[in-house]
Amino acid sequence: MESVLTEAVALLDEAGASALTFRALAKRLGGGVASIYWYVASKDELLDRATDHVMGAVLAEIEKFPPGEDPVDDLRLMAMTLFDAVVERPWLGAYFMRNTDVQSNSLRLYEKLGRQTLRLNLDARQRFHAVSAIFGVVVGSAIDLGQELPQEVLDGVVGREDYLSRFARSWRELDPEEFPFVHEIADEFDGHDDLDQFRSALELTLAGLRLQAGA
Repeated sequence: MESVLTEAVALLDEAGASALTFRALAKRLGGGVASIYWYVASKDELLDRATDHVMGAVLAEIEKFPPGEDPVDDLRLMAMTLFDAVVERPWLGAYFMRNTDVQSNSLRLYEKLGRQTLRLNLDARQRFHAVSAIFGVVVGSAIDLGQELPQEVLDGVVGREDYLSRFARSWRELDPEEFPFVHEIADEFDGHDDLDQFRSALELTLAGLRLQAGA
């Protein structure tokens, strides 16, 4: 099973979920398609198990961190670790926590973050919403940052900074009365740092959590 999941993850890393077929996986393993069915019953199960295989490494990394005095600081550290994993593998975000009956490591990671909220003065609904919000910011931002660049950027025809500046210039030309927000933030968008944008979103989420808990 270990080799099946390792090769499945490799295929996903190379070309995403569309590349992960039983035929392609069997070819990499040097066997027949029927042999894959000894381990998984469907592509959906294979995707869930491949996701959980990766999440096992993420969980192991998080478990190395010693518990801190501030649960919000611990949440930040865990969130950043998960973020790095999804940025590296954008396909991961689509299947993370999709089926916790199969994804035991994902469920343990969910529990790991949730336990930090037990250290805060929150009720059950607030804890549930807090962890959901953190996952939303982390996974959503990571998928956005890890998405494939436009072809003209990949081909080197235009650089990332010039690509962003193109939109910023058009935003500056908009009517400020019709688009006051877009007009105001055009300079911030121009050449912005995606990682800084994620960190700011995470800090806003954690600051709101701290206020809600009265911490």
